[in-house]
Amino acid sequence: DAYEAGNYTAAISVFQNLAEKRFGIMPGHAGAQSYLGFLYNNGRGVAQDRKEAVEWFRLSADQGHATAQTNLGLAYYNGIGVAQDYKEAIEWFRKAAEQGQTTAQTKLGLAYYQGSGVAQDYKEAMKWFLMSANRGDAEAQTNLGVMYDNGQGIAQDRTESAKWYRQAAEQGHVAAQFILGDATHIGRGVAQDRKEAEKWYRK
Repeated sequence: DAYEAGNYTAAISVFQNLAEKRFGIMPGHAGAQSYLGFLYNNGRGVAQDRKEAVEWFRLSADQGHATAQTNLGLAYYNGIGVAQDYKEAIEWFRKAAEQGQTTAQTKLGLAYYQGSGVAQDYKEAMKWFLMSANRGDAEAQTNLGVMYDNGQGIAQDRTESAKWYRQAAEQGHVAAQFILGDATHIGRGVAQDRKEAEKWYRK
């Protein structure tokens, strides 16, 4: 309740107690450890400490908590609180992605798209983007649009690309809104409509 109310100082003592609690050889509560990582990572209720955040994410991730695995992957991918290590990031993204965590699926797709920590593989990138996009992730939807637009890993299909851009744009994804505006302005994959294009450019 304290966390939901934004009282992070009160919440952190509760999470700390749950996270550190031991019953014989049992570890602390994975969800509480993940929340503690979030609080330390963002400096809510405690002084911001990215290294401490990583340690809590790791304790939770080792217990299979998908959100903590994703956050640990992001820490390694961006080199925040820990030395940058794309291969380590990929391992954590994969664990979370296989549990259906959409951010992890999108980041894993991006790693394959860029060849960061893994060999570049457009088909593998598309597989992960599609999983995440079908669950409503706007970044994955935009990335799918780009791949269909450019014919990367699949035959070029501007109509399909516009479909994915639109789904992302309707969720407020700025890059997708701009690209959809551009497509509508020149009639790429959609009927040309200057007024519709202006609408998306303004958004």
